[in-house]
Amino acid sequence: MDQLFSPFQIKNLELNNRVVMPPMCQYSVTKKDGTPNDWHYTHYVSRAIGGTGLVIVEMTNVEPDGRISNNCLGFWSDEQIPAYKKIVDAVHEQGSKIAIQIAHAGRKAEDAETPVAPSAIRFSEKYKEPRALTTEEVQEMVDKFRQSVRRAVEAGFDAIELHGAHGYLIHQFHSSYTNKRADEYSELTRFGTEVVKAAKSEMPVDMPLIMRISATEFVEEGYQLQGGIELAKAYKEAGVDMFHISAGGEGAIAPSRNPGGHAGYMVPFARAMREALEVPVIAVGRLEDAQLADSIIGNQDADLVAVGRGMLRDPYWSIRAARELGQEMEVPVQYERGFA
Repeated sequence: MDQLFSPFQIKNLELNNRVVMPPMCQYSVTKKDGTPNDWHYTHYVSRAIGGTGLVIVEMTNVEPDGRISNNCLGFWSDEQIPAYKKIVDAVHEQGSKIAIQIAHAGRKAEDAETPVAPSAIRFSEKYKEPRALTTEEVQEMVDKFRQSVRRAVEAGFDAIELHGAHGYLIHQFHSSYTNKRADEYSELTRFGTEVVKAAKSEMPVDMPLIMRISATEFVEEGYQLQGGIELAKAYKEAGVDMFHISAGGEGAIAPSRNPGGHAGYMVPFARAMREALEVPVIAVGRLEDAQLADSIIGNQDADLVAVGRGMLRDPYWSIRAARELGQEMEVPVQYERGFA
């Protein structure tokens, strides 16, 4: 039986265990140039020292106005490659693997003078009204994703994750709630599938492509689980190898759609997607209890478990969880006395 600290492999990505640090925005690019700094280096490398199997770098945007804020990461220039490579190399030295989430915030770009989106629909009164991308601009956006993936491959990342969840640009295109276009990109999965194919064109054939997707939307008019499954099927056909299963983010949560916030509240979405798609999935959603995380793997609800808030509190969550579960995990020799 697989356990939380058993190895996992997909294509050429070999993980020591099934613990994932999910992408979590740090809003810490103090120079506002999109380039990671010492904070990001310490943040990610410390989780590798702590034994995390797969570290996923936070939402990293394909153009300056694609950031949630000007303090967010970006990957729109070749000059940014060395800073990312420094983090990648250090994570590898600790025996962990590292992916990066490539994205565009779309209408949720808070610091853009005029955000862009599939359609000119404001997220809420607290956000600016976006401008609808022209057909030509959508095609140019696909190429911006491709170029960011090319840079990530050159920096040495082990996997690429595309952000198709939480109401950001890819999600905005594949949701009828936010996509009211009249051109060819009114076909809900067209933009996302073009981005997937563009990403794959820059990736080695044995490198896995992950997509984070909202399995269901939380607004009353949004798609539900079966709709999310159909979207994921289209992306699987286009080339996605593994899905990172989340939910919501496209608007205010309707009472009838509120799943609550209890431990494991999104695991049923992960299991449903795994069974329907027959590809590996990553589960998320308050999974920092070691016994719960282990049971998700043992019960075959998901193949990997992402621990977000728990890992913000404790960079060495993986070491502690392995000890609690009585499962084998190597501790850095410098820290052995602390876990003896």
